[in-house]
Amino acid sequence: MVALAVPVVLSELGWMAQGVVDTIMVGRLGPAAIGAVALGNAVCYTPSLFGIGLLLGLDTLVAQAHGRKDFDECHRWLAQGIYLAMLVTPLVMVAVWLASFGYAHFGIGAEVAGPAASYLRLLNWGTLPLLIYGGSRRYLQGVGQVRVVTVTFVGANLLNWLGNWVLIYGKWGAPRMGVDGSALSTVVSRLFMALALVGFAWRYERKRGHPLFQHWAGPSFKKIEQLVRLGAPAAGQIVLEVGAWNGATLAAGWLTPVALATHQIALNYAAITYMVPLGVSAATAVAVGHAVGAGDAGRARRAGWLGLGLGTGFMLLAAVVFLVAPRPLIALYTTDARVMAVGPGLLLLAAAFQIFDGIQTVSTGALRGLGETRAPMAANLVGYWVLGLPLGLTLCFVAKWGIYGLWIGLTLALVVIALTLLLRWNRDSRILAG
Repeated sequence: MVALAVPVVLSELGWMAQGVVDTIMVGRLGPAAIGAVALGNAVCYTPSLFGIGLLLGLDTLVAQAHGRKDFDECHRWLAQGIYLAMLVTPLVMVAVWLASFGYAHFGIGAEVAGPAASYLRLLNWGTLPLLIYGGSRRYLQGVGQVRVVTVTFVGANLLNWLGNWVLIYGKWGAPRMGVDGSALSTVVSRLFMALALVGFAWRYERKRGHPLFQHWAGPSFKKIEQLVRLGAPAAGQIVLEVGAWNGATLAAGWLTPVALATHQIALNYAAITYMVPLGVSAATAVAVGHAVGAGDAGRARRAGWLGLGLGTGFMLLAAVVFLVAPRPLIALYTTDARVMAVGPGLLLLAAAFQIFDGIQTVSTGALRGLGETRAPMAANLVGYWVLGLPLGLTLCFVAKWGIYGLWIGLTLALVVIALTLLLRWNRDSRILAG
């Protein structure tokens, strides 16, 4: 499990690092620039992650086919994943483009709304590479080729860092583009990721005597429908979860640029730690899927519990770091006195929900390995949208608790979701094991 999980965790951290690099690199432009990047990413990632979520069914289908040693079926699922990515891309791009005109209507100040809209429209051009990357990655993880994903992210982040430095501040003769330069750099790095992972998939297939493009499968609407049946609830779960946090980001934009910037910095740290159980979750889905495909129900149950132990163990350590060193962590982004006054309190709240975040994330992956994707969607719907977000908004704007109120509501949501999914995994895996 560790051998499978570590490269996947590094890949998730590499994915998160792109947003962190963008935020840090625009930090010298001031709180408004940090807020613009935060709002741009918040709006872009919700529909984009829905597209990626539709491809999460590949975790189940490829892993279980690999467990049966039906390697040609794994290859055919990759092809259908790419077709699905191409079908979804226009819908995602239209949704993002329309959303770019909505910032001012939500009461976001002009100093943030204008740059955020421009950033979002440029970032939108990276949608197709992002979804092709998503499909290729699920395939490579499903067949156990996880290290190449990590290698790709190392290269992508170096490219993104260099692109940010050149394009934001106008180095090496390039125009000084500000936050737009950060968006363009991210698009280029996404294109690199897509090409690299398709290349690694081609190399893997060639080595086992089945050249990727020589035997490329045509579209199968029956298979695409099966993929969507599994992926749609997973996509819904992602949208509900990310949408809740992005909704909190929009609500923070109604406060002040300082509150928004502080929220984004604390959220970045929470998201960084979240990437570790998210990677463990993906590895757990693959391990459980391999065991199910091989007909070994006992191994599937053990893999799920082992993943839960790894994910929650890390999050316990993360909570300790947030508790003992909040101010130095905030200072890595900015030493602005207004941000430093608010930020440590948000990191203390982040510490409170770390273990629950780990439980809900890994439980989702374990259930996906079994082919169960509806329960996580239902849990996120109730936890975030019925309980957590309404409570957070009430505490923020009615009780006047400000940004702290938002985070308290979302913390409650994570507690409810984690306990619900943990109980569901225990029940379903026990039934499978007989």
